Amino acid sequence: MKFSRTGIILNSEKYMECVDFYGKILGLNILFERDRQDEKLTCFDLGGVYLMVETGGRASPNVKPIERCPTKFRFNVSDVDAASDDLRRKGVTVEVRRHEWGTTAEFADPDGNRCALRSDAGFDD
Repeated sequence: MKFSRTGIILNSEKYMECVDFYGKILGLNILFERDRQDEKLTCFDLGGVYLMVETGGRASPNVKPIERCPTKFRFNVSDVDAASDDLRRKGVTVEVRRHEWGTTAEFADPDGNRCALRSDAGFDD
């Protein structure tokens, strides 16, 4: 099978907060937006894959447990500590974790979906 594009659709309850989070906080570029009577979505470039944020999800006041949110968005960066500090300055709660295989920083979007930073060093070892 040959795919022309691949992407992820994220249904969100806190639509505008999620759009601001992925666009302004994480700095993803918007590919396009739709605001029609029967559809409201924002499509971001996620490193060559698209992330389409749509309405219709269900938010959680805390980070969603794995049982409810088995997917985690992971963003590899060269410096997890610096990127974590940047997120904190923007009001995001971040927990840095050090592992034998690298460093991660766990956080959530406004709907409680699990996200993490991961150090580039050692990723494909």
